[in-house]
Amino acid sequence: MPGRLSHMVGFDDAPFAREYRGDVTVVGAVFSGARLEGVLSGRVRRDGANATRELVRMVRESRFAPQLQCILLQGVALAGFNVVDVRQLAEALGLPVLVVARHRPNWPAIREALLQRVSGGRRKWQLIERLGPMEPLGTVYVQRVGLTLVQAQDILKRFGLHSRIPEPLRTAHLIASALAGGWSKQRV
Repeated sequence: MPGRLSHMVGFDDAPFAREYRGDVTVVGAVFSGARLEGVLSGRVRRDGANATRELVRMVRESRFAPQLQCILLQGVALAGFNVVDVRQLAEALGLPVLVVARHRPNWPAIREALLQRVSGGRRKWQLIERLGPMEPLGTVYVQRVGLTLVQAQDILKRFGLHSRIPEPLRTAHLIASALAGGWSKQRV
């Protein structure tokens, strides 16, 4: 994918109580350069297996689909352990995907939680393993499908306007937080 990517959507989930076991709101913030163009919303099952399918649906059914050039995720899971099959997401939409995390994940703890406490945990862990390790890039860690390291670095530089996290992800987080609690109150 040559050139600069400027049209993207960042997805994040709304916060939920630890004991909650239903569907969780997911928000997509659509950007054209530094401008917020629109917002998508959907729902995924807490610790379920429908995150990939729901993200594909949200993008395909949106009026923004023809312009999108990249998908951004903050981590590989939504709604607890509803793990996104990042490679399938990229293939289904024909778009590169950049996964961003503030800190290097504790893979042994995640593996243990998935295998011992989460329904379908073995399959979910295989999706994470198949994606490969996170790479340090600047002050964050990334996983990427369909992007070069240079393109990922460019996205972080151009869209990291107010934090280390690209603006589409930061905005999705703020909106999702407000939908769940009435106002955005959590650090991005």
